Order: sequence, then structure tokens, then C-alpha cells
Amino acid sequence: MKAVLLALLGSLRAGFRSRAALQLEVLALRHQLAVYKRCTTRPRTKVADRLLWAWLSRTWAGWRDALVFVKPSTVIAWQRRRFRDHWARLSRARPGRPRLAKVVQDLIRTMSSANPRWGSPRIVGELAKLGIHVAKATVERYMVRPKKPPSPTWRAFLANHVKDLVSVDFFVVPTVTFKVLFVFIILAHARRRIVHFNVTEHPTAQWTAHQISEAFPWEAAPRFLLRDRDRVYGPAFQTRVEGMGIEEVLTAPRSPWRNPFAERVIGSVRRECLNNVIVLGERHLRKLLGGYFQHYHQWRCHRSLAMDCPEPRPVQGPERGAVVEVAEAAGLYRHYERRAA
Repeated sequence: MKAVLLALLGSLRAGFRSRAALQLEVLALRHQLAVYKRCTTRPRTKVADRLLWAWLSRTWAGWRDALVFVKPSTVIAWQRRRFRDHWARLSRARPGRPRLAKVVQDLIRTMSSANPRWGSPRIVGELAKLGIHVAKATVERYMVRPKKPPSPTWRAFLANHVKDLVSVDFFVVPTVTFKVLFVFIILAHARRRIVHFNVTEHPTAQWTAHQISEAFPWEAAPRFLLRDRDRVYGPAFQTRVEGMGIEEVLTAPRSPWRNPFAERVIGSVRRECLNNVIVLGERHLRKLLGGYFQHYHQWRCHRSLAMDCPEPRPVQGPERGAVVEVAEAAGLYRHYERRAA
């Protein structure tokens, strides 16, 4: 009975209030009903709920009478928390030194990693030459500091010595008459270039030593020569190499992977040339290899040379004409170039 009387009194009071106040009260009651329907036990508020009641507390004087699911002090606490968080965000967003671009940060890290002996002043100077002006403290913040004393990498070490390094090796080729021919190659590591090759049926240390003299006349001898432990490189060969000022580097026994560049070239010769023909004899094999090595040097691209050839090949633009396919060795291999119509 008491509840019915309170409801009747509430309806009488509503007749004397403004339409806006009634609409706000309906909004508040419906919102609380929705919260109760959403939660089966204790009502849990979300950010949108708190924002709504913070707005009602500022625009509607009778909000306390319609509030049921939380205490009025809770709504006031929400508003104070919003006020505190608002000014905390403003204080954190103080104007200051602009943030360094991500590209420059990565460049500083790359420079410091690739040049461990460089200090921050050196990096500041290098960046200034690139038109990037940063402070020394900024560089020290982003540079990578090595855990161990700086030392050149193996890649850098090999790059510094590759121009003075050649490899030698033999491979065998059977002929149509069941003979076995030996092919001797000398490979320069710098541009993957075949410096010299020759064919024989009976390789000896004296013959191999003569090939070294033909490949490197006068002062053109390399600093290091990489080879395996085959007996064909006997005392005569070793004496000739030592007299030319070349230091021999021997691979481990039965370890062809220790001479990878020469083995890679031999594999290419077999796959691209010799596996597709029948060798008639020594003269025929020498002609086949001569033609292949000319194609290998002038037209065959290598990943290790940034897709260039051992003899640098210029880029031909569309202005040079249409693309033409050129067959070599009766179509055994082909290359493509631009020719004017």
C-alpha cells in the first residue's frame, strides 16, 4: 500500500515539472533498467554509463532522486576521476623536443652496428653530411653498443681478401670413345671469372705448373691459391707456385665443400653445357668449354654479383630497341639483348 501511495504522489509531482525534466528522468530510469537487465547479479558499469551519469549530474538537479543502482557519491567520484585524468593527459603532452623520425632512428642503429668503432661524434658528423642534424645525446640514445670489443666480421674479412684469392680444381669428362679427359680450371673469386682452363688426357705436376705460369704472367699472380690435396699438385707444382710468390691454402681431406666457388662453377658447366652434349675428343671439349666460358663471362648473371656478369654488363633500356633472343652453341644456351630494328 505504501508503494502505491508513493507512486501516486510521484505522478502528481510530475504534473508540475517541466517536460525536459521528465524526459531526463525517463532517460535515467530506462538506463538503470537496461543496466540491471545486462547484469544478472551485481550491476557493473561501463565507461559509457559513467559518462552518461556524469552528464546528468551536471545538467539535471533531480538526478539524485532517480539514482538507484549506485550511490550519488559514486557518480561524484567518477566525475572527479575524469577531471584528474583529463589534466594528467594534458600535463603529459607538454611541448618539447620533437620526436626523432623512425627512419633516422634506424639509420643510427645501422651505422653503429656496422661500424662498432665509431663513437657518437663520428655518427653525428656522418649524419650532418647527409643533411640530418641531430644532437650527440640523441645519437647516444639510439646507437647500438657492442657487448664485446669491436672486431671485423668474417664477411668483411673475406671481402678484403677476395681480390687476392683464386681456386684451382680438376674435373673429368668422358668421351664417345670411352676416354677420360681432365679439365683444369682457375677461378678468380672477386668476379667469379675463369682466369684459365685447359684440357689434357694425362695431367702431371709439370703440366699443372705450366698452366699456372700461363694464367699469371709477369706480376699478375694472386696472393693466395686454394686447392685440394690431390697428388697432381706435386713438388714441381709447389715449387712453381712458391717461386711466383703465391701462398697455397689446402682444404681438408675429402672435403670438396671447402672449395665451394670452384665446385659451384664445375656444377654449372656440367648442368648447362656438358650434360647436354656428347664429347668427341679433346679438341671438341676445348671448343665447347671456350664457347661456354665466353657466354658465362659476358651474359650469365650471378646472384653473388648483384645479378651482374663476371664482365660487367650494361643495362639496356627500351630506347635501345626490341628484345631479341640470341641462341649460342646451336641453341645450347641463350641470351637476350636489345637491338634496334
